[in-house]
Amino acid sequence: MSLKSPAPPAPAPEAPYRAPRRVGFSQTLSRWDVKVSPYLYISPFFILFAVTGLFPLVYTAVVSLHQWTLLGGQGDFVGFQNYIDVFNQPNFWKSLRNTFSIFLFSSVPQVVVAIAIAALLDQNLRARTFWRMGVLLPYVVAPVAVGLIFGRLFADQSGLINAWLGAIGIDPVKWHVDVIPSHIAIASMVNFRWTGYNALIFLAAMQAVPRELYEAAIIDGAGRMRQFFSVTVPQIRSTIIFIIITSTIGGLQIFDEPRVYDEYGTGGADKQWLTTTLYLYDLGWGTQANFGRAAAVAWLLFIVIIAIGLVNFAITRRISSGDAPKMTRNQRRAYARANAARRNR
Repeated sequence: MSLKSPAPPAPAPEAPYRAPRRVGFSQTLSRWDVKVSPYLYISPFFILFAVTGLFPLVYTAVVSLHQWTLLGGQGDFVGFQNYIDVFNQPNFWKSLRNTFSIFLFSSVPQVVVAIAIAALLDQNLRARTFWRMGVLLPYVVAPVAVGLIFGRLFADQSGLINAWLGAIGIDPVKWHVDVIPSHIAIASMVNFRWTGYNALIFLAAMQAVPRELYEAAIIDGAGRMRQFFSVTVPQIRSTIIFIIITSTIGGLQIFDEPRVYDEYGTGGADKQWLTTTLYLYDLGWGTQANFGRAAAVAWLLFIVIIAIGLVNFAITRRISSGDAPKMTRNQRRAYARANAARRNR
């Protein structure tokens, strides 16, 4: 009996040759559109920032290193001499003192009052739209008009504020002579304009807080104040950080209010309310007309704002990275029941 070896398998048929497919121009354009279009969409902001923000910043640094006058134009290169001259000016240190004082009198009460107003507007009020639009009206008023009105309110002789103080037996306050009263008056102008604007930002953040958290807090027996400090404030912490940073930047750049506080616009006879931006304006366009020193003041103010902004960012980041308040067992159960009811609707 003979054994036959199995026949070898038949070779697989060769696949027909296919020429490489050429990608059409429309497909290439589509790929470019997917990759490039996001950058094109955001490019206008960066182009505008480069033209109106970055270039003036660099150009100001160049001007601060030269003798530069309004009529003579660019002069000799002097290095950091403009900065040294600014440091030797007493009015520069007065302007820094006034700027920080007005900033503290305005920003701290402004944030606190804005949160309180937002909490009230977040309640079930009648004519809610009317009240919400009403708090924004001061922001629409021109700063010059606000300055004229508050300048008369805080007038030393015939002001309405001094008339009220006299009616209750308090001596009139020299709002345009003393340092602290003038800062309080200017800070009140700033608060009048910006408190309602910040309140609407806080209101938008409060309306984004899940209502289930309030329901859980109510079941746990928390009152309105407890709900506000244990639920609302932790949930809008990022918005509070944003408002604090923007208020810091705006408060250190205050110009309109001290400029129109009196009829001269020079910061007072003894520079009682001269701010750094007002001092910068006087150096560049006032009696001295020295662009080099004005540019040096601008850069010093920029460095101060960056330094304070970094401190604010570090503090608020440390606060925001803290442990969030934990819900109790009843709160977790109420939260779960509310989510289950919502899914079954």
